[in-house]
Amino acid sequence: MSSIIELCRLLRQRETPAEKVLWQYLRNRQLNNKKFLRQFPLCVQSTIKGNTYYIPDFYCAELKLVIEADGPIHLLKKEYDQNRDEVMKALGLTVLRFKNDEIISNTEAVLNTIMAHL
Repeated sequence: MSSIIELCRLLRQRETPAEKVLWQYLRNRQLNNKKFLRQFPLCVQSTIKGNTYYIPDFYCAELKLVIEADGPIHLLKKEYDQNRDEVMKALGLTVLRFKNDEIISNTEAVLNTIMAHL
């Protein structure tokens, strides 16, 4: 992978079914006229490690809101996700995590939770 931008493009092309469902409600300012971006790289600068990039599933810059759709792989990387969430919270971002099953089977409740943060 030659750049973070190419990685983001690849992730957008390989969206999960849950990401696809949620994107249908978030795209084109459909939710409370807020602009959401999909697989947008957030750069965290560190004097120790240099630049580190986190790529949230969905991001609203205006509200500093990150939305994550967690599939089965996240069961194997709980510590990484927890650290990542702490870094993003330290940047002033709010992180909402939903399981893929929840997004697909209870979309309305997920959207209501997101709306409560808008």
